[in-house]
Amino acid sequence: MSNILNNINLDKIQETLQKGQKDDQFLKKPVKLEGEWNFDVQKGYQFKTELAYENGKQIIEIDSPSFLGGSGNRLGPMGYCVAGITSCFITTFMTILSKQGIRLGKMRINAECNINFAKTFDISEEPITEGINFEIDADSIDNTTTLDRQQLRHLITMAEERFPAIYSMSHIIKVNAKLK
Repeated sequence: MSNILNNINLDKIQETLQKGQKDDQFLKKPVKLEGEWNFDVQKGYQFKTELAYENGKQIIEIDSPSFLGGSGNRLGPMGYCVAGITSCFITTFMTILSKQGIRLGKMRINAECNINFAKTFDISEEPITEGINFEIDADSIDNTTTLDRQQLRHLITMAEERFPAIYSMSHIIKVNAKLK
């Protein structure tokens, strides 16, 4: 039986760690997608992509909010960005907690990221965003065990330093866009 804590498969984590220690190329995983711009306003979205994951595929339709020229019929690109950042952070945090043997019964997160579209509209050079704020609500499995708040703050700091989404955004990513 697998060693699962907080819906994190610790046996798989350990297996990945061991393989990565033997071969650092094992830890390099590509994320690929192919998308298409939609020109038919009646379809209700602007961009469509099919993303493959380990056990399947999912079609995602994206539409910008109306103030950015879309119709606001689907989640916009920045909504997906914030959801991705948030899920990446909370997964990293929960993995760190689970590796420490901390069992939770409740984990909720509120995320807020204020976006400034002035640069998008070529109005100013102000930063598009100044960061993302997470408010975490965690409780023990039985609501009677007191979680060590200082330890949790330390583990949050560890997650902030390790989660891939923010690392990717806080370090230079070479963008290579070319015509086919």
